[in-house]
Amino acid sequence: MLTLGATLVVTISGVLQRQALRDGVDAAQTVAVYAGRAVDAESFTLALLDPAQRARLEDELAGYEGRLVSLRLWTFDGNLLYDSESASTGFADGDRLDAATRRATPDARVVTDVRGGTLGGTQREVLSVYTPMSVDGQIVGAAEVVLDHTATTAALRDGSRTVTVVVAAGLVILWLLLFRTVLTASRRLQTSALDNARLALLDSLTGLPNRRLLADRLARSIERAHEEGTRVGLVLLDVDRFKDINDSLGHDRGDELLEQVAARLRDVLRDEDLVARLGGDEFAVLLPEVHSVEDAERLAQRVRGVFAAPFVLGELPLHVETSIGVACLPDHADDATSLMRMADVAMYTAKAHRLGVAVYSPDEDDSSPARLVLLGDLHRALGARSTGRGGVRGAPASGGGGTGGDVVDGPAELELHYQPKVDLRTGRTAGYEALIRWRHPTRGLLPPDLFVPLAEQSGLIHELTRFALTTVVAQLAQWQGQGRTTPVAVNLSAHDVTSPTVVLLIEDLLLEHDVPAALLEVEITETALVTEPSRIVPVLERLSALGVQVAIDDFGIGNTSISQLLDLPVDQLKIDRRFVTGLTATSLASSGRGSGVVVKAMVDLAHSFGLTVVAEGVEDAATADMLRSLDVDQAQGYHYAQALPADELPDPASTSVSSAVTEVPRPARPVASV
Repeated sequence: MLTLGATLVVTISGVLQRQALRDGVDAAQTVAVYAGRAVDAESFTLALLDPAQRARLEDELAGYEGRLVSLRLWTFDGNLLYDSESASTGFADGDRLDAATRRATPDARVVTDVRGGTLGGTQREVLSVYTPMSVDGQIVGAAEVVLDHTATTAALRDGSRTVTVVVAAGLVILWLLLFRTVLTASRRLQTSALDNARLALLDSLTGLPNRRLLADRLARSIERAHEEGTRVGLVLLDVDRFKDINDSLGHDRGDELLEQVAARLRDVLRDEDLVARLGGDEFAVLLPEVHSVEDAERLAQRVRGVFAAPFVLGELPLHVETSIGVACLPDHADDATSLMRMADVAMYTAKAHRLGVAVYSPDEDDSSPARLVLLGDLHRALGARSTGRGGVRGAPASGGGGTGGDVVDGPAELELHYQPKVDLRTGRTAGYEALIRWRHPTRGLLPPDLFVPLAEQSGLIHELTRFALTTVVAQLAQWQGQGRTTPVAVNLSAHDVTSPTVVLLIEDLLLEHDVPAALLEVEITETALVTEPSRIVPVLERLSALGVQVAIDDFGIGNTSISQLLDLPVDQLKIDRRFVTGLTATSLASSGRGSGVVVKAMVDLAHSFGLTVVAEGVEDAATADMLRSLDVDQAQGYHYAQALPADELPDPASTSVSSAVTEVPRPARPVASV
């Protein structure tokens, strides 16, 4: 602003000075015009002025005595023709004279008059102007007009001072206005910056630290723990069924609940602990100084205790449950990211198993990096299968004949192995259960319990099911061409039987390979059956109507009631292996509470409904004999055979596991249950 003010003053002063010079030049030219009236051209030529002309000239100049200081007339050659101050001496300024006579350009300069003169010889500012001298329209010389410039100089000074004062005052006012504006804006920006900084570190609803502040404190605590060899604990918790609370009571009540949860958490924890809200209904508690995992778990139990009392939302007392996960460094993780993930896994373990509080366990970690890599490999294996680049073994060529073998070339990965189901009355193979295997390129042969859960979580289970059904139906077609009519069972996930798509797939495959529906069996776990019966039962009814045998797998660990069992479209019950393992003759005599009694009850119930009973996990001859005595129809397990590839299975017509078999009649299935 100082630069702007100085520029304005200098510019305006320069404009005033140039205007004053122009006015002075105009006045000097006027004087020269009047002087030209009294002097003729011949006088300039001779450089001689007669007395008469001098007298006329002085008469012409009489009106300018107030401002005119002096007048000199110069010829082209620089000879002095006239000087109003007769006592003065000097020579013409050649450059200025040439400018006036030859270029007809006036030359004006402000100088200080130090000579004595008519005005008493006082020192003053004068304007010296060389202007062309014309007589009868012809330039005959130049007139050196010296005008008093004192008043003009004083006026210029006064004008410059006035301009300076006005500009300074205006700029000061402008500065004050700008200062006020900038100050107000600066304060607003500062307040906004403080609010943003607060919001960046604190949760706007509860006032608790947010995820960003928690991450910063967690990093510092871990750094200190590494240096001092101490332990850091992290507790994650969320409110169970919080979405239902929001949906039923409204988001305002949900926010009120979160505020009350935050207040209770602050009250129950130690001063050094940090409570943070991560978002939604999820909270975290950082334990920077915890002595053991057990201490962290006890503190988590204390946190769970704050949910014991009901939360009052408006006038409604509401009991709320929570799921809490606990993880510690270095016990479960080595860095902040891993510690957060481990605590999150533990929290979802607590939610899934309704434990309330759960400490991290690798066995429950379905999202570990190793499993993610395995999931990527499974994607690749299924992608290779679908594009025909290899990856599947054990799928016979389509059609009713053929000798079996690989459908595609290349490295074999996904395979189907077949485990015999033996008829306990005849000792012969009554059917097979198809079990999927993955021959991983680097990890070897993997069992299904290692990758099937991953497929269910990621949605790949439908691809696996399609592969299994396609392979089994093609294998049945091949066996049928060889004169073998042994049925094969395929396990279906709950994700598969909640949609009728699987029925269409089976129907198309049976039609394509010309395989009777009775040769195909599907197994579904009892747990899956009771989860969504309204969606699963119609699918099973369509499969049963198609002629496909339906079996309930792992029977005994679910919650199927007798009335449900009566109405279910099933043909077999497979007793879970936990009832079969360790089954001995003494279990029948153990006060009526042994496994044998339970198995006998299951068998009688199933037979009363006309169902075939299959026992899994038969490991020895004693168990097989016990099952036979309990009227179990079929059995499978390592006692008979492990699951084998199709080309390694013996012909069931020539296989007899037991030569001492007693025929046990089984009641026919009631028509009402079909």
